[in-house]
Amino acid sequence: MRILVAPDSFKGSLSALGVAEAMERGIHAVFPGADVIKVPIADGGEGTVEALVAATAGRLMHTTVRGPMGEPQRAHWGISGDGSTAFIEMASASGLPLVPKERRDPRIASTFGTGELMKAALEAGLRRLVVGIGGSATNDGGSGMARALGARFLDAGGHELPEGGAALARLARIDLSGLDPRLAEASILVACDVDNPLCGPRGASAVYGPQKGATPEMVQELDAALAVFAGIAAAATGRDIATSPGAGAAGGLGAGLLFFTPASLRPGVAIVLETTGFETLARGADLVFTGEGRTDFQTAMGKAPVGVAEVARRQGVPVICLSGGLGEGADEVLDHGIDAIASAVPQPMTLEDCMGQGAALVEAAAARVCRVLQVGLSLRG
Repeated sequence: MRILVAPDSFKGSLSALGVAEAMERGIHAVFPGADVIKVPIADGGEGTVEALVAATAGRLMHTTVRGPMGEPQRAHWGISGDGSTAFIEMASASGLPLVPKERRDPRIASTFGTGELMKAALEAGLRRLVVGIGGSATNDGGSGMARALGARFLDAGGHELPEGGAALARLARIDLSGLDPRLAEASILVACDVDNPLCGPRGASAVYGPQKGATPEMVQELDAALAVFAGIAAAATGRDIATSPGAGAAGGLGAGLLFFTPASLRPGVAIVLETTGFETLARGADLVFTGEGRTDFQTAMGKAPVGVAEVARRQGVPVICLSGGLGEGADEVLDHGIDAIASAVPQPMTLEDCMGQGAALVEAAAARVCRVLQVGLSLRG
């Protein structure tokens, strides 16, 4: 029996590789002779660099950058095994988990550190960048990223604005004369798993602001500020992309990348699956295990497990989604190539206990699923 194990990370508990290893142990507890192939995946958020570095036999790099609230942050990025491509995830430099809950404030959080990682890659001589933009703490339209690469954001008096999304309400002019000229030589592929526009009821502020600490009043303030930013950025760059799918990703970092760099946006899981050669690995497999920290209605909108299932379905391989928890609308994934779903949590538990015992819970759940498969195989025999 040949089984592919291709989970996303369980955020705050296990990396994608950690989940895959736990699944492998559970599978081998029931099918000790199974050929288990681990393919850690990601969709542009936390774990994207690790997955791409592993897939290409590349190497991890570390750079100290400015974190989302201005503090020094040791962030990681990667270089592909052939030395041609930089892998960057904004979660490492500007991510929500980097900010304690009591300090979260999307009005002042900045993507400056993400721009510093991009600059580090350019300084290393790399001109092909893959940038994952999930998991942000920010709502600044990518203005912080652009500042790190040389752009200036000025008020009506010609003074530099402070960082953060709220200050963009006073934006009068964007000076791009100092923008890093190496960007013109670069190819930037953005791993993005959402299709939200920059502003409005489905925009960055309204949809994602609350999880970053925004009150309803802050959401209105930030949305209005991003609308000002969008108009002035369009005039400065000649690019009217505020309504483009994905412009609202990562607090508008999607828009910032489209405005100020030669970027194109693609579903993050598709980039990772292509890089790992997942479709080739799926040929001849008997089963695929995938999963994520929580499966719900959002998963069906194109998150990692559904991306895995779409590829596996083309090869006629059944897929089981084993996730940390199942939320509202989880069954919707059954219409998107996933054949069965299961939770790793066997009984009522606190979130803290679930996250602390993640590896053991996943291992035990994978074994339970495999025992059910064993019964099915015996009936078929």
